Amino acid sequence: MLIGGILAGGYGKRLLPLTKDYPKQLIEIKENYTILDKQLNDLRFADIKNVYLMVGYLYEKIIERYGHKWKDLNLTYLIEDKPQGTLFAIRNALEHSNSDMIIMNGDIICDFNLKKMIEVARKRKELITIAITKMPSPYGIVIIEENKIVNFIEKPLLPHYINAGIYYIKKEAIDLFKRDYMSTDVERTVFPKAAIEGELTYYTEDAFWHSIDSIKDVELIRDFYKNREDKPWGWERTLVNNEKYLVKELYIKAGYRTSIHYHKERDETLNVIRGLGYLEIFDNNLNLIKKEFLATNSIVRIRPNTIHSIVAEESLLLQEYSTPYPNDVVRLKDFYLR
Repeated sequence: MLIGGILAGGYGKRLLPLTKDYPKQLIEIKENYTILDKQLNDLRFADIKNVYLMVGYLYEKIIERYGHKWKDLNLTYLIEDKPQGTLFAIRNALEHSNSDMIIMNGDIICDFNLKKMIEVARKRKELITIAITKMPSPYGIVIIEENKIVNFIEKPLLPHYINAGIYYIKKEAIDLFKRDYMSTDVERTVFPKAAIEGELTYYTEDAFWHSIDSIKDVELIRDFYKNREDKPWGWERTLVNNEKYLVKELYIKAGYRTSIHYHKERDETLNVIRGLGYLEIFDNNLNLIKKEFLATNSIVRIRPNTIHSIVAEESLLLQEYSTPYPNDVVRLKDFYLR
């Protein structure tokens, strides 16, 4: 059985005063939706049933909000009186679980496909798989030719990768965590040792990722979430909503699908920005009657009362243009607990 884990024991000093009375995992990224809500949902929708929360500072606040059963997740708290570092926290979790674990840093917001990462990591021979992501430049880049500036690129992704803070650790890796090290940080101890011994590999994908290390990061994420709603299959974001039309952006993770549903009045057109999948059309008895292929630059119209579901074979990013009826969806079959 695979167990999830979240490292949530730090003080969050760089996020004061937001962390004066609450641990940073309880910072809201939108109204009544916390960093930890997002992370627990990510694990739920990757079919994880049991999660270890490695907590410390103001852990009582976390227990008060989530208890030991949250939605369909069973939560176990591993409490540290004071932070002892990620090496101790992960070793403690592995000893308690005696199982493979997928562990997340408690200060990241990302759209990584955890189900896909789990699938990839299980097939690898290495004991530890780390999610990595391209490093964003902290500055805008100036492009020059001869004596002229020809372009500005605002904080581009650099051709280097950084640790994305998600780890698939096989239970057999426990011995790596029990060795004597000079540091309490896994990035300075276990991971370099595992790399030398050929037991470290990586998983990456082109998906949103951001760590929350400062007040500015919190503001950026809150702005990002203003019109965004996370879904079991990804997310949707409202771009335009007025009396004439509605424009939404949808992101569906590879291997996921939307509910089978229809719109009572909305007449919509889908434009595929990138990715691969298909549109399924059903009759009133939910029998599949048609499949329409979706790929980059595909354009598909869906008329009112058409029963359908969108399926992603590769991650799909779509824009949905429709008449202005944002709340007329009728779900007939959900594939995930909400």
